[in-house]
Amino acid sequence: MQKLIEYMSTLIDDGLVVAFSGGVDSSLLLKIATKLGQAKNIPVYAVTFETNLHPKADLAVAKKVASEVGAIHDIIFIDELTCPEILSNSKDRCYYCKRFLFETLIDYAKEHKLKCVIDGTNFDDLSQYRPGILALKELGIISPLARLEIDKATIRNYAQELNISVYDRPSAPCLATRIPYDTQLNMDVLKRIDEAENFLSDLGFIQNRVRLHNDIVRIEINPEYFDSIISNYKNIISHFKKLGFIYITLDLEGFRSGSMDIFLEIESYGSNSVKNNF
Repeated sequence: MQKLIEYMSTLIDDGLVVAFSGGVDSSLLLKIATKLGQAKNIPVYAVTFETNLHPKADLAVAKKVASEVGAIHDIIFIDELTCPEILSNSKDRCYYCKRFLFETLIDYAKEHKLKCVIDGTNFDDLSQYRPGILALKELGIISPLARLEIDKATIRNYAQELNISVYDRPSAPCLATRIPYDTQLNMDVLKRIDEAENFLSDLGFIQNRVRLHNDIVRIEINPEYFDSIISNYKNIISHFKKLGFIYITLDLEGFRSGSMDIFLEIESYGSNSVKNNF
């Protein structure tokens, strides 16, 4: 962790804002930044985007963690669906979305005279389909975790060492990842998916995805919970039907990130030419 602390200390003096989702990655960065800032009497800023594409639970978590670490926390509402390239949900949606969000954050940084804008992209992200990483590079966003080759498991260990309350919180990517590419995004559908995932979480299936393929809902949970979800099937079917879903299925491959990307020709973002620009 010392290398991360030392690197973050080089950014504090010029003013710093963290793109803060409330997830473990950005929470670790914000915790370290605020500790360094407090030692130098320099305020550290965190900005959370309230958007139509992110689970509603994220905002409450972000407020809680920002308060715990003592950051100046601002929330900016952005409607990504006003951007046609995002609304159409092409395979490059994440690129356009990152540009849309972070151009706003750059304006915020300029207004507050903050030189450094940082985000929680980690080293694992560089080997997955993440077109938004190119947008971060183009905009000059700093990603300390990716730059220092810190992976998710290490991040969780560091966060636990620092007593960060969300150290074990599952990742919560944007709701557009629940819909096949080139299917136009619809707010009503995304809200119903969010409600369905929250319902499963309340039942104890904390790590889950509800993905929609036309009339078919595909539930992803870890295989060790299959027996439990089957025992709850009547409750789940009843609730999902009330939400307007027609065919409700359990994916036997279980939970996995990026399952909507399997038909894409995956481009690696882990090359030195990209990594060294964070």
